[in-house]
Amino acid sequence: MTTTSPEKTLAPEQPLSGVGVLDKASLLLGVLEAGPASLTRLVADTGLKRPTAHRLVLALERLRLLARDKHGRFILGPRLGVMAVQACQDRLLTVANPVLAELRDVTGANVRLYRRRGNLRICVAAAPAPSYDTSGPYDSVPVGAAFPMNAGPTSQVLLAWEEPEVLHEMLRGSRFTAASLSSVRRQGWAQSIDVRKREGAEVAAPVYGPGGRVVAALSAYWPGNRMPSSAGRMHVSELVDAAVRIGRGFPE
Repeated sequence: MTTTSPEKTLAPEQPLSGVGVLDKASLLLGVLEAGPASLTRLVADTGLKRPTAHRLVLALERLRLLARDKHGRFILGPRLGVMAVQACQDRLLTVANPVLAELRDVTGANVRLYRRRGNLRICVAAAPAPSYDTSGPYDSVPVGAAFPMNAGPTSQVLLAWEEPEVLHEMLRGSRFTAASLSSVRRQGWAQSIDVRKREGAEVAAPVYGPGGRVVAALSAYWPGNRMPSSAGRMHVSELVDAAVRIGRGFPE
């Protein structure tokens, strides 16, 4: 007759992988989903033996899958957050790519999706118009290209709905003002059109994620040689509609 060790008895809702150490680690992570926990709490809630739980939490901490709060309790670690962001971005891009291509075909613009990383905006998806002359600095922007957040309608859209302390910091050295961002919030989009020098036109709209937070900016850019007059009035409705469609695909 065989017996089952208490530390191998998982909660009924806990899925089994068939690999003991992974099942035990999953138990620990499951407890921490509800918030910080001491080692004593982890042992009580998982049924694992204390030495086993201690060994596993230290290993998970070294891998940055766990961390500790100011009271020394275990919490979910920063690496899990990075993984979650990447998973969300993958889902976002799956939704965004066909929308970008459709918007490009309707507007004739180079269409791109940007996300903010600190003081940079990074192109995470693109649908370039193939017939463009790519000699200009912004005519051909590859996915992964990064630009400072100090100028342009895309930067304004990514910042306009940020918290006041973030705005205060990011406005230092920028080419736009707090009043400019207030205007962007009121109208719900931003544009930059250089008619005199014919250097191009760009219109940008926010992509909203869970909780109404701006998670990305959708941009349509026309080089000077194909710049439509009144680009914003002509295409802002298509741009905003596309941004809404992308936002609906962002995971909750």
